[in-house]
Amino acid sequence: MIYQVQLIKLLFAVDDHIFRIGKAEQIRNPWKTVVLLGLLCLVTYSGMGILGIGSSALSSGAVLLTASEYELSKLYFIIGRMIYSTAFVLFVLFIPSLIYYWVTKIPFKKLLLMQVVVLFIMLVERILWIPLAVYAGLDWFVSPFSLGIIASYLTDVTFLIYLCGAVSLFQIWIVIFQIKFLTKLSGIHKAWIWSTVILFHLAVWSVTAVLAFTDLYMIDGWFNE
Repeated sequence: MIYQVQLIKLLFAVDDHIFRIGKAEQIRNPWKTVVLLGLLCLVTYSGMGILGIGSSALSSGAVLLTASEYELSKLYFIIGRMIYSTAFVLFVLFIPSLIYYWVTKIPFKKLLLMQVVVLFIMLVERILWIPLAVYAGLDWFVSPFSLGIIASYLTDVTFLIYLCGAVSLFQIWIVIFQIKFLTKLSGIHKAWIWSTVILFHLAVWSVTAVLAFTDLYMIDGWFNE
């Protein structure tokens, strides 16, 4: 049986497509979809860089720079966004796939297909956040899709706000999707799958919060020296 990658249909007919993926002996054109999503991600993050989204900490130090130095810093920021998008795509596609392969022994290409869906969901979340950042000035950690906006009303602890901000409705959707996918394609005990998926995402959310917290203070310290 040959399975043709159909991202949109997979999202809205999950059980049927997971069953077909499980029975498939060959996955057709997975790399074509990977390349297209990678290019879309590159364009999205480059556009965010051009719009200046996420550069507020750099802009605060603009008064210390000449006009040419400031323009150069903006160019570096855009290039940095492009490099980040490439690293982001590689991480989302391959790191979870390798971890879940080690735990479940599901064929790697099928796990890669699962992560293609995850990457698509995360990209949709990022695209939906862009107008909120541009027109409402909302940072990613207080997006209405995340728990960060609730945490910001309950605490002033920056790290906790970042941590909750990393947990969004889309992230919860991804966790549920991965658990369903792995459970249907693997014969191991469900408790192992649940614990593996949840612990992995907790680790990612925690690292995201740590990086956001330390990066803010590193940039502030750089300009305030």
